[in-house]
Amino acid sequence: MTLPESTCQLFSIYGEFIRETRYLPHAYLRHFYRIKASDDVRAIAETKDTKGLGRRKLKRFTKELATVKAAIQGNTSAFNHVLDVAYGRKGKLRWELMQPLLTDPKVQKPPPIIPAVEKSRPPVYPRELTALLTSPASRSTRKGLTLEDLETPPTLPLRADPKSEDAKLLGPLSKRREVNTRWRFFTEESRKVYPPLEVEAKVFSSKPSEASPVTIREAGIRGFGFQEQGLLEDIHNIVGRRKEGLRPITRRELHAMEKTGQVLPTPATRHPSRWLRRRYQQLLGKIPQVTYTYQSGAKDGRYMVSLSDQSIAPSVVPIHQYGEVDSAALAWYDKAMLEDSQKPDTGKKRKK
Repeated sequence: MTLPESTCQLFSIYGEFIRETRYLPHAYLRHFYRIKASDDVRAIAETKDTKGLGRRKLKRFTKELATVKAAIQGNTSAFNHVLDVAYGRKGKLRWELMQPLLTDPKVQKPPPIIPAVEKSRPPVYPRELTALLTSPASRSTRKGLTLEDLETPPTLPLRADPKSEDAKLLGPLSKRREVNTRWRFFTEESRKVYPPLEVEAKVFSSKPSEASPVTIREAGIRGFGFQEQGLLEDIHNIVGRRKEGLRPITRRELHAMEKTGQVLPTPATRHPSRWLRRRYQQLLGKIPQVTYTYQSGAKDGRYMVSLSDQSIAPSVVPIHQYGEVDSAALAWYDKAMLEDSQKPDTGKKRKK
């Protein structure tokens, strides 16, 4: 075994990394980055330095240390990166959280597209993954798919349908190409989904608004992510849950209430740093909350995906995600353009 760099340099950086984690503001962050640092150092030490692979790993580890330092100093982008890595919004943990959602042993496998070829079976969309793919709250693109898209991917050529005109003119689509297209669509769309940290189960008798929480064992569903570890609750405790009908008190109102001797309303407990709360609110905008609701006595329930009411989700929609212009909006646009063209031009002409 050969070390990519000297042992002294490697463990010196590791010791500095461990010391810096003490200044991270949350216990989970400190715990996560201690484990991550030890795993990274072990991977570097066990890497044979072929074609500079060990040096590249050490450089990446040093860069991660610099990012943690910048996050501690209050750099917004660096702290967002630290939160994204620690809570599985990017990096290795994200794919580890997504892996259980890509398969469901209870679902029966569909028949193979190519007869007698076992690997030609199309992908299976578990119920949890279907809810995540069809909800814009859980996707990084903020645009959900439809159930028709999962049944027949939009990237699948029309020739896949033997009754279509394209199949009659150009011939049927290759079965191998159909298999590859379906699996490629499944893989690409799954990568656009943010994995949830846990699933919440609720049961209701008559109205969904009267649903009461139950355990996943009582609901008969599987858990995933950091189930029953309270990680999502810790984030809400940092942000502070909003109390109904209670808005922040202004400084003038506070002085007036102190003079009159009125009892001050108790605000929700939260972290004192507004900057830190905003970072965790942005993190909540990337954590979909999955809720399984079912009626007592029913066999199956329904998965619903939403974002926390305390989250700050990205509000800027990319151009390619804007909805199509309907006929009513187009009529208003034509009317406005006509009125503008009929107005007299009162602007002064520039002198040549």
